[in-house]
Amino acid sequence: MTADVDRERPGARPAEGPGGGPGEQPGERRGPGAGEDSGGYELLRDDWGIPHLRAAEALTLARAQGHATALDRAWQLETERHRALGTSASHLGAEAVDWDRFVRRARVADTARRCFDRLAPETAAWVTAYVDGVNEGLVEGAAQAPEFAAVGLAPGRWEPWTPLGVWLSTHILFAGFPTKLWREEVARRLGEDRMTLFATDGPGTAGSNGWLLTGARTATGAPLLAGDPHRFIEAPGVYQQIRLACPEFDVVGLAVPGIPGIAHFGHTGYVAWAITNAMADYQDLYRERLRRTPDGGVEALGPDGWYPAHAHTETVEVAGADPEQVEVIETDRGPVIIGDGPGAGVGVGVEAADVAGSEAADVAPAADGTFISLRYPPRVTGELGFDALPALLRARTVADVDTALDRWVEPVNVVLAADTSGATLHRVAGHVPVRPYANRLRVVPAEDPAYAWREGETAPLPRTEADGPGGIAVMANERGLAAPLGVEFAPPHRARRIRELLGADTGWTPDAQAAVHTDTLLASSRPLLSLLAWAPDLGPAAERLRDRLLRWDRHMDADSTDATLYARLRTDVVHRLAAHPALKGVTGADDPWRSAAYPALFRPWLAAVPRIGYALESLLTVGLLPYEDRLALVAASAEAVAAAADETPPAPWGELHRLSPWQALPDLAPDGVDAQAIRPGVAGDHDCVLSTSSVPGVTDLFARGPAARYVWDLARREDSRWAVPFGASGVPGSAHHRDQTPLWARGALAPVVTDWNLLHRTTPHRTTHRRDENPAMTAAPESLAPALRPAVHEQKVEGFGTVRLVPVDPAADAELLHGWVTEKRARFWGMADHTREQVREIYEFVDSLPTHHAYLALRDGVPAALFQTYEPDADPVGECYDVQPGDFGVHLLIAPAEGEGAVRGYTEALLTAFIAYVFSDPAHVRVVVEPDARNEKAIARMVRMGFELGPEIKKPEKTARLAFLTRAALGLA
Repeated sequence: MTADVDRERPGARPAEGPGGGPGEQPGERRGPGAGEDSGGYELLRDDWGIPHLRAAEALTLARAQGHATALDRAWQLETERHRALGTSASHLGAEAVDWDRFVRRARVADTARRCFDRLAPETAAWVTAYVDGVNEGLVEGAAQAPEFAAVGLAPGRWEPWTPLGVWLSTHILFAGFPTKLWREEVARRLGEDRMTLFATDGPGTAGSNGWLLTGARTATGAPLLAGDPHRFIEAPGVYQQIRLACPEFDVVGLAVPGIPGIAHFGHTGYVAWAITNAMADYQDLYRERLRRTPDGGVEALGPDGWYPAHAHTETVEVAGADPEQVEVIETDRGPVIIGDGPGAGVGVGVEAADVAGSEAADVAPAADGTFISLRYPPRVTGELGFDALPALLRARTVADVDTALDRWVEPVNVVLAADTSGATLHRVAGHVPVRPYANRLRVVPAEDPAYAWREGETAPLPRTEADGPGGIAVMANERGLAAPLGVEFAPPHRARRIRELLGADTGWTPDAQAAVHTDTLLASSRPLLSLLAWAPDLGPAAERLRDRLLRWDRHMDADSTDATLYARLRTDVVHRLAAHPALKGVTGADDPWRSAAYPALFRPWLAAVPRIGYALESLLTVGLLPYEDRLALVAASAEAVAAAADETPPAPWGELHRLSPWQALPDLAPDGVDAQAIRPGVAGDHDCVLSTSSVPGVTDLFARGPAARYVWDLARREDSRWAVPFGASGVPGSAHHRDQTPLWARGALAPVVTDWNLLHRTTPHRTTHRRDENPAMTAAPESLAPALRPAVHEQKVEGFGTVRLVPVDPAADAELLHGWVTEKRARFWGMADHTREQVREIYEFVDSLPTHHAYLALRDGVPAALFQTYEPDADPVGECYDVQPGDFGVHLLIAPAEGEGAVRGYTEALLTAFIAYVFSDPAHVRVVVEPDARNEKAIARMVRMGFELGPEIKKPEKTARLAFLTRAALGLA
């Protein structure tokens, strides 16, 4: 079944959605350039720079999504396109060659083309529209991104199939097929019975948390859906907060840059969904026998004998080095990803006569005689699941989500969903082939028909009830719903802890989910601490260490030095295990990661010390070592760690446990940017709910963790929450490049804005050229008059008129503002002697700050006041008083009102609208003002409005009088 993009009536407007709120419907309050014809769309942003897009129809909206993503994430998009093509080394150099060789051999780009050709026509048109938007915006986006100049790269052109290539290259390692190489090595070196000795969530897999609360456990009586995907964290981030609205749908969610729609985490206003990795095994490795033919071709041995295999040679360009040749070989099982071209160990380009004379010969392939092919579903079926994406956007119920996900292919996910009626969904989605269990465990022989996939068959996908008696459903990569489909799963600790936390209350709210997101209990510490408790013959220092760790609450908190001591002990135990004779066959000089038989790309899966670190809990409890030996090993570690602690006391865990994100290029942010912006220290650890995964025994830094956090509220979508590790923009130096990092690091969440009136910085775009053109970047629009700008707030004040707040345009408004601030009546504003250019420069600076904003207040379309807002802890005033959480500062300059405009209560009426705007954000608890202490008239007005006077403070430019207005004073608490 394929997605039908036009199955609903064209232009049909959805009914009012539950929890809609003001401005919720995408058809309302269209700004300039939006909805004037089928070629226009509107781009707005909230205070975090998150793009909100609306258009007259779905294809234009897809184009708008591509264009906005190109503006914000040009470097990231081109990085992903080159990764999908296997051309990264052309500008990144030799360090990218291993990846390029792999994706060439795996035929990722060719598979993406095949899958695009099999899309439903409506889906293909929708994906193409997105690509058109990317191509329109890349030139403009690249001009802002310094990475392009740094490597001498010009933006390329996206093809209609490129998003499918990006999706496939992003997820091709998700099922962790290289773990089968590790198991082969363990079986060969330690024995068949030890093949799964290290079975646990390995270094190459990705995990997540997700949970669903039915209405029985929430304060509103409607479901809540929350969680956080754990992935290798990249900068820019792998998830893009976005809103997509047209008459057919209005969806907020986390998109993947380069992919149209919202695949993994979304909320349509009617239904919300989220996923975690199912940990299913759906990719197989086959040991191939290949031989070169006299004419230079390649033959493979199959169940029916030798047959011609596909073979061709590609060139990988390498910046700063000679190009490399890659022979691409594909057998009936799949592309050969391990082992160079056959020829008695000789490389590509060997003549047939050099190998076999006049007859083809079975020859020794790679260093250890191994050729391995990869069989994966999209290569076999030509399906990648993209037909599900437009159907998800149109979903109104969990039944719609369920039907859409029947088309899902890769990666295989566990899904939770809930809708406004209270219905829920808990299922597995994806394509898992039917084949022998041995295929899941290890590399299997290609010529044996017993290991073939059953053509046309897929494994049944488990599902269960999500609304059982407890009203709680959890997905955390554990051996649960998806157990019949995989081999290795995450330990159960995260899932158990989430259930424990959620089961303790029945009045859950969106804001309260942060306590679950950030829980730091490390349940996997129990086996090690239990051994420590019984460790014999400890010296005095080790006894003190033992007593301290046994009193520890087992939380990996950022300020905990006990957590650091535990991490030191764990590291020492890992190293002692690695040196133990029982593991000699896979450690030290025999460590599989040293083997030349496998490409360097797979070394993270083949390294013994990380495997020991991740499997430590099971290695300390199963029969690898006798109990007495385990006690002695832990005792020796305790002595060593105690001695080191006497010399070097442990620092807080957060000082060591810092984020180390993947970047295609080193950080190009402006000089002086605090290292915290890219590498914050945080709480958590691998098996905590706050799963910030360091590599035990290797490093306390972590590269994998929450790549986003979300809370979807089915009662009121505007009460939903989200955050990402960095920001909405991928452009270094942008105000929104890393503005969410402090939020993310402390586990806080930003509100999901759904009221169009609270958005700003609209850029209208025209997309009316023909699709076969290759457009240059969209020209920037001319400055709009204040009355034509979209408002962040609009309010009718009885007896006064309609007040609208619109962003200041520093260039367009410089003359107006200069006239206001240089009047005698504005002497307390402190700009009486400024020139027009100085005023413009000041407001350009204000406009560049994520913490400060300037607005014109319009009364019935006429400029009436200048209204500025700021976050006190990011302003000099914050140094003059004790800033409280929720404080929000404002400045106000009232323009002269003359003639009919001069009405009694003019200033109070404007203040009413300003205060309503400030308190429309629930994060704002108290308004802070700081008028000049000499401005008795302004101070008296504040008192009449309910402000409570504070102390006088000394600022460089004036002595000011603080005043505060709380929600409680207005009866809003």
